[in-house]
Amino acid sequence: MITAASTKTDYISDLQEARRRTLALVADLDDEQMIGPRLQIVNPLRWEIGHVAWFQEYWVLRYVCGRQPILANGDPLYDSATVAHDTRWDLPLPTKSETIAYMTQVIDEISRQFGESGSNDRPSSDAAYFLALALFHEDMHGEAITYTRQTLACRAPRLTIAEDSHADNQLLVQDVAGDAFVRGGSFIAGNTSEHGFVFDNEQQPFKVRVEPFRISRTATTNGEFARFVEDAGYQRRELWSDEGWAWREATQATHPVYWNRDNGRWFRRNFDHVVPLEEHAPVLHVNWYEAEAFCRWSNRRLPTEFEWEMAASCEPDSGRKRRFPWGDEEPTAARANLDSRNLGIKDVRALPAGDSAFGCRQMIGNVWEWTASDFTPYPGFVAGPYKEYSEPWFGNHKVLRGGCWATRSRLISNTYRNFYLPDRRDVWAGFRTCAC
Repeated sequence: MITAASTKTDYISDLQEARRRTLALVADLDDEQMIGPRLQIVNPLRWEIGHVAWFQEYWVLRYVCGRQPILANGDPLYDSATVAHDTRWDLPLPTKSETIAYMTQVIDEISRQFGESGSNDRPSSDAAYFLALALFHEDMHGEAITYTRQTLACRAPRLTIAEDSHADNQLLVQDVAGDAFVRGGSFIAGNTSEHGFVFDNEQQPFKVRVEPFRISRTATTNGEFARFVEDAGYQRRELWSDEGWAWREATQATHPVYWNRDNGRWFRRNFDHVVPLEEHAPVLHVNWYEAEAFCRWSNRRLPTEFEWEMAASCEPDSGRKRRFPWGDEEPTAARANLDSRNLGIKDVRALPAGDSAFGCRQMIGNVWEWTASDFTPYPGFVAGPYKEYSEPWFGNHKVLRGGCWATRSRLISNTYRNFYLPDRRDVWAGFRTCAC
């Protein structure tokens, strides 16, 4: 886990592990599959893995270390700030094997640069920031590769996951249905951690006041969402906002994107397999508009991101803010479904050891959770050196919280803000609701 006390060796070890994970995620795909069809919502994977390596080279080897570019044409190929998404299929991309050779050269050069002397020393604050940025950027793209494989109906990736001795704490023995009551009050929103790296959109921490509210103890399940679908939820105009109805009309959606009904039973596509719909698993691959319509149908609403953060973070008696719902201890397999350990979702009743102080389950891991909030800057926001991370997306994206099964545990915390356009259905996203 990267902290303010991490040494050069710690960073190198995590970067090398992230690179092994990235390569494992695409190991079974050939050059043609690594390009794939031209889709608005995903990248060609051969471009994506090359971009990951280029990003590390740009910020660590070139920006921090002052090195010359490894690829003469690297910037026009892989700079996501200047290479338009819909042109990435037309680029003269290297082959998969050539791209992997470039990726290997970059990580080897970084390892040599920071391992030659004083490897047990802490890097400078500048180097530490960009080493962490490069690491977390690769982690994010690793998750993107998993939902790209789902979008393209590839088989599930084959990953070697370290065993965890606490992995058996699976199902709850008492009922977790219903709402948790959060009595509201003031708390400091944003990242107040002393663990080192902080994303720019989590800064600057500031005081917010939240009115009392009730929030569901679990994410909305497939079974609950199926009842909305079966009650003609997609056909009832009164349940949808103007923007949501325009999306539904344009797509002619009648159920979540990977669902299918056969002989009176619901099924869903999971990578390249069709499986019976799991009643108690969280609904996923629903967009913000679908979540909003479900809320109107059930006389509920989405939580704001600050309500979500309070329910996940705060202790009702002490007012202390936790880094994770269960406390400040690092995630384990007993607390959260992260790191692709399960290669998919778990029952919403699983992992009681991860409950928040208010009794909310799985607020970290399993599925990202849409909130009611627009993605906007916190007061006093200052863009980080990688200015394209947050600032271009303020205003038209929605905030998601909590991470999913494919999110890396070193990346996520209660304050982490993810953001997607409200029509995205490809990502591993679901939601929980609040009482109106």
